[in-house]
Amino acid sequence: MDALKPYPSYQESGISWLGKVPAHWEVRRLGQFGSFSKGNGGNRDDEVSTGVPCVRYGDLYTTHEFFIRQSRSFVSREKVQDYTPIRYGDVLFAASGETLDEIGKSAVNLIQSETRCGGDVILFRTKREIDVRFLGYAADCRPAAVQKATMGRGITVIHIYADQLKRLGLALPPLAEQSAIVRFLDYADWGIRRSIRAKEKLITLLEEQKRVVNYQAVAGQIDVRTGQPYPDYKPSGVECLEEVPVHWNVKRLCRCGMTVGGMTPSMGEPRFWDGDIPWVTPKDMKREAIHDSGIQVTRAALCETSIRLIGPPAVLMVVRGMILARKVPIAWITNCVTINQDMKAVVPVVGIKAEFLARALDSAQDALATLIDEAGHGTRRLPTERLRTLAVAIPSEDEQSLIVRFVDQTTTKIGKRIADARREIDLLREYRTRLIADVVTGKLDVREAAATLPVDLSDLDAVEVDFAEAEGTDDSRPDRGRRTAVPATQEEMTP
Repeated sequence: MDALKPYPSYQESGISWLGKVPAHWEVRRLGQFGSFSKGNGGNRDDEVSTGVPCVRYGDLYTTHEFFIRQSRSFVSREKVQDYTPIRYGDVLFAASGETLDEIGKSAVNLIQSETRCGGDVILFRTKREIDVRFLGYAADCRPAAVQKATMGRGITVIHIYADQLKRLGLALPPLAEQSAIVRFLDYADWGIRRSIRAKEKLITLLEEQKRVVNYQAVAGQIDVRTGQPYPDYKPSGVECLEEVPVHWNVKRLCRCGMTVGGMTPSMGEPRFWDGDIPWVTPKDMKREAIHDSGIQVTRAALCETSIRLIGPPAVLMVVRGMILARKVPIAWITNCVTINQDMKAVVPVVGIKAEFLARALDSAQDALATLIDEAGHGTRRLPTERLRTLAVAIPSEDEQSLIVRFVDQTTTKIGKRIADARREIDLLREYRTRLIADVVTGKLDVREAAATLPVDLSDLDAVEVDFAEAEGTDDSRPDRGRRTAVPATQEEMTP
């Protein structure tokens, strides 16, 4: 890729977002070489596990990028007539979205069998000979997305219409060159995605290692001063807890601290909002330590409503919401905050550190999961009366401090490796976006590179399988077994 060069000569495209294009390319508005129609369909209640593939507008945001190779949704034969049929090569545009940046998200249909689309989809069908895979890249690359953003209309929900999409400008090379570009981009995209997946797998393993470090330390499976198990253990007396060090105490959460609930002041009272007191919601629970929030309340809210100011030390938990299907978010606070009704705070008693209690609760996700109820419509809740029965193993206050310091030191190093990997993923994704844009708008000439690719692209699926097998598909997570040393961190054992 480093050897890629611009084309020998260029011409003005007449479209600011495309800039100059190769002299032998055409510049066409989408409406000049195809027709538009509107998709129709029912709702998600029509979905079945098997049936006729159906592409819904939401799938264009969440599932498909550039191409629709298989459908996530299906409709039954009884309902299929309610949906719009689509053909191989049709381009589907999402007709609405939440932001201008995402409006008109599109993908080209590559499914050869019978396929339908739902409502809120704009369908484009080309009338000229074209490599539809090139069209998939070109219609949703960054310059096209910028053009579509200028067409969006609306405030709360953004809409785009066929009359606007007709003006979408694309640069079209000769047909053979389109195929060469697709060949190059398919190969480059496969290599970049392969690198991203490898880094994502590394992140998963590192996150698991962080969890194991925390679990073994706060559950007493290792003595953080030595990196080895404690000399003596005793039965915890609680089903969800294993044996604990003989000098540790096992307490119900109700004996570890006072539980405090939250609420939402009236949204119709401006004097309650835009103050300087953090109002923590589940959206803010993405960090281990909380000191601020995305929304703040005022002193008037404290004085005139039942909302309570919670000061450190305290532990925050999400106790209601769809997030509980995956885990219970837990954090401790370093500043005075208020919380909404989907949260609970646990203010620990003397002798229990909030940082230790938060880590102990986070390590008990399996036990917390058994306490969660269905609250309807996919929402889950963790009732306070059940939460208070959760058993926690508590060492002395001095030992809590040692454990917290050990976990901080060890997981900070792991966290830096995770942050580095995520940064690399972001750079790879940005490089991929820029590369696709530069190639489909003619900023880079890939004809020679496409002709010399070492692998037949029809073999990429097989290579992908070989790669997955080489990486390993077994569950290779670090052992969570009782009283085992933390893998790959032995040199970090001494705080």
